[in-house]
Amino acid sequence: MQAPTFVDVLDARNRIRQYLPKTPLIRYDALGEIISAEVYVKHENHLPTNAFKIRGGINLVSRLSDEEKRRGVISASTGNHAQSIAYASRLFGTKATIVMPANANPLKVEATKRLGANVIQYGKDFDEAREFAEKIAVEQDIRYVHSANEPYLVAGVATLSLEIFEDLPDVEAIFLPVGGGSMASGAGIVADSINPKALVIGVQSSAAPAAYLSWKEKRLVSDKMGTFAEGLATRVGFELTQQILREHLDDFILVSDEEIKKAILLLIEKTHNLVEAAGAAPLAALIKSRDRFKGKKVAVVTSGANITPAQLKNVLAEA
Repeated sequence: MQAPTFVDVLDARNRIRQYLPKTPLIRYDALGEIISAEVYVKHENHLPTNAFKIRGGINLVSRLSDEEKRRGVISASTGNHAQSIAYASRLFGTKATIVMPANANPLKVEATKRLGANVIQYGKDFDEAREFAEKIAVEQDIRYVHSANEPYLVAGVATLSLEIFEDLPDVEAIFLPVGGGSMASGAGIVADSINPKALVIGVQSSAAPAAYLSWKEKRLVSDKMGTFAEGLATRVGFELTQQILREHLDDFILVSDEEIKKAILLLIEKTHNLVEAAGAAPLAALIKSRDRFKGKKVAVVTSGANITPAQLKNVLAEA
């Protein structure tokens, strides 16, 4: 797999802007007071599927050949990637099959079906669902769309970081959640092309640290996956995104699920936005490392808003 270039990101932006609005980057002084920094939030939770993944889905599916569209596509996801592929498939006239874990977020399952995808629920976690989807793709000879090992997906989601630099050229650090790693990979490519001094910092739950360990050890690592944050819940590192992260990521921070829950509550209180667990992880990491970023100009990416009432009730109860 060839990693996308900055030119690929610019090309993706020209393609995506026909279908998606630019998301807001808003400064919140209430968060800044907590961190003693200038804190901006990039609201990917305001996109049509309430999550950033749709950028990559549109960039990839729009480029499929007529034959690939005729046969359809299949993918695996815990939810946001599922909606991305379903949305883009409906937009460009192809059928989509999505394999989701048996315990997947019910709101994300429902939303994926509503977008017209055929949803199969299989396996106890994302990686079992992924392996099943790969098997079906081979058996039925249809286009399999990996949630991370796809250059067009990485280039597509990298457009959110391009927007950050357009709105805030002198940003000093960007915090992004890492599950498969497409968002942080794209951010690294953009940052090193526009402002190499800006730090790109990945964030993952300590209850599912496979991507972090893969980056740290410079090899693909498999590890536990016990986090409630489905957007961060990967059991293994992925080849393409890890290749890019090793070259472009400046730092990687692990946060606990408890720290993520506190960040969800803070985002509700201070920004009046509902954010799912993966989307709150960057703020949790910034708070954890606030001494290091005191006085800095920092952006955190709220990757999605697809939190269930049950999850929210749990967060409020524990808080």
